[in-house]
Amino acid sequence: MFDTLMLFVVPTLVLRLLGRIGVQRFATWRVSAAHGLAFLFTMTGLAHFVPDSVTVMPSHDDLAAMVPSFVPFADFAVYATGVLELAGAVGLVVTATRRWAGPGLAALLVIMIPANIHAALNDIPLNGEAATPLWFRIPEQIVYFILALWVGGVLPAVAGDRGAERSLVPTTR
Repeated sequence: MFDTLMLFVVPTLVLRLLGRIGVQRFATWRVSAAHGLAFLFTMTGLAHFVPDSVTVMPSHDDLAAMVPSFVPFADFAVYATGVLELAGAVGLVVTATRRWAGPGLAALLVIMIPANIHAALNDIPLNGEAATPLWFRIPEQIVYFILALWVGGVLPAVAGDRGAERSLVPTTR
C-alpha cells in the first residue's frame, strides 16, 4: 500500500540530502520534490507499457482493468495516460517547463480518480496484490495533487525554502 508513496518520499529525501551536502541543483525542498515526483511519475508511467511477464510492477493489463466501463478504448486510455505521466515527469525535471508540468499532472490525477475508485470498489488487483483501499488511495492522490501544484509554482513556497521561487520562473534581462 505504501509502495507508490515511497517512490516519491525516498528519492525526494535522497536528493534533498544531496542538496544539503552541496549539490546546488537540489538546494531546495521544492526542486528536490519536483525530481522525486518526476521519479514517481516515471515509474508509474512505465507501468502503463509493461507486459504481464514483468512482475516487479503492475502491468498494462492490470491498469486497463482499472478503467471504468464508461471510458471507451481502455487500452488506448492506459497508453495515453502513460505517455502523459512520462511527459509530465520530464517536464518536472526541466526548470523551464516545471510550471506547466505540475498543474498538468495535477489535472491528470483528477482525471484518473474514477479509475482508482473503480479499482477499489471492484477489488481489481494490481500485480497480484489487492487494490489500494479508498481510505488510503484518495488522500494519497490529494497529496500528489497538492505536490504537483506546489512544485509547479502554483502554491507558495514553504518557510525556509524561498530560493525555490527564483528557479521556477525564468527571468529575462
